[in-house]
Amino acid sequence: MRPLGGLLSLATFLAWGMPGTAQEVGRSLPAPTAEVNGTAHAADRSPLMTAARTGEARIDMSTTRWANRVSRMSPRNPSLPEVDAIKRAKWPAKVASYRGGPVEQGQPKSVTPAIGVDFEANWSQVSTPPDNTVAISNGGKIVTCNNDGIELYNASGQFLSSTFWPDFFNDPQLNANIYDPKVLYDPQADRFFLTVLHGTTSSTSKLLLCFSKTNDPQAGWWTYQLPGNPLGNGTWFDYPSIGVSNNEVYVSGNLFTDGNNQFQQAILFQITKSGGYNGDANLNWIYWYNLSNQPYAAFTVVPVSGGQANYGPGILLLSGNSPGASSLRLWDLTDDLTGSPALNTYDVSTQQYAPAAPAQMPGSSDPLSNGDCRMLSTFFMNGLVHYTFCTDIGGGWNGLRYGRIAINNLSDQRTNLGQQGNADLCYPALASYSTSSSDPSVMIVFTRSSAQVYPEVRVVNVDATMQWSNSTLVKQGETFVNFLQQGDERWGDYSGMARRHNANPPRVWLAACYGSNIQGGLSNTWKTWVAEVGDTGSSTITETPTGMQVTVAPNPTVDLFRLSFHVDAFAIYTIEVLDMNGRLVKTLYHDGLTAGDHQLSFNRNALSAGQYVIAIRNGSNRIAHEPLVIH
Repeated sequence: MRPLGGLLSLATFLAWGMPGTAQEVGRSLPAPTAEVNGTAHAADRSPLMTAARTGEARIDMSTTRWANRVSRMSPRNPSLPEVDAIKRAKWPAKVASYRGGPVEQGQPKSVTPAIGVDFEANWSQVSTPPDNTVAISNGGKIVTCNNDGIELYNASGQFLSSTFWPDFFNDPQLNANIYDPKVLYDPQADRFFLTVLHGTTSSTSKLLLCFSKTNDPQAGWWTYQLPGNPLGNGTWFDYPSIGVSNNEVYVSGNLFTDGNNQFQQAILFQITKSGGYNGDANLNWIYWYNLSNQPYAAFTVVPVSGGQANYGPGILLLSGNSPGASSLRLWDLTDDLTGSPALNTYDVSTQQYAPAAPAQMPGSSDPLSNGDCRMLSTFFMNGLVHYTFCTDIGGGWNGLRYGRIAINNLSDQRTNLGQQGNADLCYPALASYSTSSSDPSVMIVFTRSSAQVYPEVRVVNVDATMQWSNSTLVKQGETFVNFLQQGDERWGDYSGMARRHNANPPRVWLAACYGSNIQGGLSNTWKTWVAEVGDTGSSTITETPTGMQVTVAPNPTVDLFRLSFHVDAFAIYTIEVLDMNGRLVKTLYHDGLTAGDHQLSFNRNALSAGQYVIAIRNGSNRIAHEPLVIH
């Protein structure tokens, strides 16, 4: 056993000048083996590079959310030809084997996912797939993004602001497609880091890096640009993944060739984060290329951030293998770019996995693209790398793979969720749901569709013993999807999930897509649903009091209105505005209320004139509703 990376001293950690959060303390791996690629090294690295600050970005266009900018476009589809052939060959037998049935059942257990605050977020209006991503700060600020743009909320679900990507950057030089956002919250720095891609040719491909100036994403972001074709070999950058360590942020992705969109190689950018958060005139970075291609080509190499705290120097990464493989690849970037980093690689034996056939939807003969079995979501905690991705669970049906790799001996423990002939489970993302440093339990969000179920969002728990809970419906699909004029409908390359690091008991937040219509704009498209997830045993999801009497005044109202009511005992309450069809319009409040009389005042904000319902619920149980008329 050899120590890798070492530990930060307390003085070094506190010198950051940021809140003192706990850290994941170091990691150790076996010595790297030369047999992986026949040499002692797994990749080549560039010289030290600098990127000039390009400006600032802001999210201050509160009207964007209600704008109607609809267009249909043919999306890029740089998938591997061999994967497409496997999926298409499995399609006829899979369709013939559909039998339906109840939702997949897990093991009876005490931790069943329960939904707290939840609300409709980003729409898919101008591009597809949605490519959802979400992050939440310790202060409760939520950043949720998709391929159209970025939206901000607080932890009560109150909408703050939003903008489309071209308006966010406000840079006339960025005149190609902007897409594939990835966002994370850095608990050590108390800042957000965001990456968005620009362009789908070698001449236009850029990585747009955004560092929040403060812990409030409304206060602005420093922006930088990295080349999407750093090798100058006629390739462009796609499918980003991001991560954070004590001193750096990382962006990995795949390079595709111009014209025929053939996969060329994976690439990793290693970036000093302090300069980005400070808005320095120049940002230091390097990149890693020629990632080991024996016995297979590295593809979608995902940085493994800490599950509850940062670690470093350097970072772990994880990737899958070729179709039909029975191993994963673990990477160890041993040091910061200011030191002497090496990129070592290890093969990890696992259960065989392979891509499944596309999914079905009711009301449409279009196949729904389930992607492939690339690595989708990871984190590192207490010596374990947690991961999830999609795989064929039999008969061409797509299910979830969840696993834990012990880095001290490279052993892999894994389990699948799914049922042949029932439904396809796709695009999972995970977050730590531990109640202690030794608890490896997780929450996993995923999307689900079948010939009888519109694309919907669900969440499931996996406990310390690798047992699945029954899944909980987060948002039911409302329609099939028919965004594209031809070919498979895109389902979304990603869902998002993030832990609120200072929450006790634990809380995670998710963002995922479901089939829906945009009223007055676009039918059969995607919307994003954002939700807080806890469990039925936690103190914030309680038994429902009944018989609450609520007064709304003045009613009708022009601007301000007040809610008056009495609470018999402490509980967590959610106050929502619904339209006359019962659809959520706005979440006004989500927090604890003590026993006694309460009066809360609200501004109508962006609510247009019309008739609404004020609803109050505790957990998932509606306990009061009153009409509201706005003139």
